[in-house]
Amino acid sequence: MPAGSRLTLCMDARMLAESAGTGVATYARGLRAAQRSLGDACLLTDGFVGRMGERRSRSEKLRRWLATRRDVPVAAPSAAEGLVGADIFRRAQVHFDRHGTLMRVVPPPGPAGIMHWTYPVPIRLCGWRNVYTIHDAIPLMAPDLSPIDPVRHRRLLTAIAGAADGIVTVSAAARADIAATLNLDPGRVVDCGQAVSPVVAGRAGAAGLEPGGYFLFCGSIEPRKNLIRLAAAWAASGVTTPLVVVGGDGWRAETILPALDAAGVIRLPYLPTADLHAVQAGARGVLFPTLAEGFGLPIIEAMGFGVPVLTSRYGATAEVAGGAALLVDPTDTAAIADAIRRLDGDAPLRATLASAGRARSGVYAPAAFANRLAALYATMLVSDGPHPYRDVL
Repeated sequence: MPAGSRLTLCMDARMLAESAGTGVATYARGLRAAQRSLGDACLLTDGFVGRMGERRSRSEKLRRWLATRRDVPVAAPSAAEGLVGADIFRRAQVHFDRHGTLMRVVPPPGPAGIMHWTYPVPIRLCGWRNVYTIHDAIPLMAPDLSPIDPVRHRRLLTAIAGAADGIVTVSAAARADIAATLNLDPGRVVDCGQAVSPVVAGRAGAAGLEPGGYFLFCGSIEPRKNLIRLAAAWAASGVTTPLVVVGGDGWRAETILPALDAAGVIRLPYLPTADLHAVQAGARGVLFPTLAEGFGLPIIEAMGFGVPVLTSRYGATAEVAGGAALLVDPTDTAAIADAIRRLDGDAPLRATLASAGRARSGVYAPAAFANRLAALYATMLVSDGPHPYRDVL
């Protein structure tokens, strides 16, 4: 690429439409901001207008089904905001189920660039360098903790790995897991981390909570979040500081909610981002001893607010915490209870963790993430041959 020229970049908009507080939505927003800072950035959208719940006519359903019958390139006409592929994300999934290959999308005439897919989608933009973010290998390594079909997911990730110009993930732990489960050279998977930039826009008191007077867990209610064990540990700890759980019902939530109710946990539903950040910033400590994560977004969000964190001593959570959190064995209820007592009663410990956490959160600042992406993208444009892969975090 000539010196001084701007990169031509694109990303899919699929995850930008997800719930604002989810990890994948936060990742997508961070990627969007980074791409816009690095070059001429556009979005690829599915062009769908109207409510997702609308009933489609039988002829429309038939037309869309027929569109997936053959592996024919799909036009992606120009749009004011970038590229538009009609119903592209759903069609790609049906195409993959029928053919086992990535759906090829042909862009309109113009300069080629780097297409960065925010999630494993079975699509390839022809003529462009295609980068895919794989957030974790949890469905393959711990299928009992995920609703995703592990057999199909392995086929999908294998197909993506075979076609990708670059594979990106969000932590070194996820990088190792992805490479091991897909039998890839670890050098093919690049850890770029994630951009995290929480901003307080409100007060915890707005949710009826006393600032500094509660412990907090935030995340979806599902088995891998280890909430049954966390609730039991909090109850066993004997602390009077309440435990607040913020998050929507996820996979198999119905098997978890009775335990939260029995323990006396305070439950808040899904909160808009600004309200969630206010609740995070007001917590006495964030408790996040989960069983499996690709990154662990609440850890860095809490650290950015100067809130001490308790999290799991294994995998991505320990890595992301970087020595700035109180670490526990997530399978040991007694150990979690003991750590909660320490965090509740030891003000100097909380102050030390808060200070270390603020420093640690800078590793995942938006500018740092953009720099890591820039280094990755630069390696992909050096030649027309095989592309070198390396870690940039």
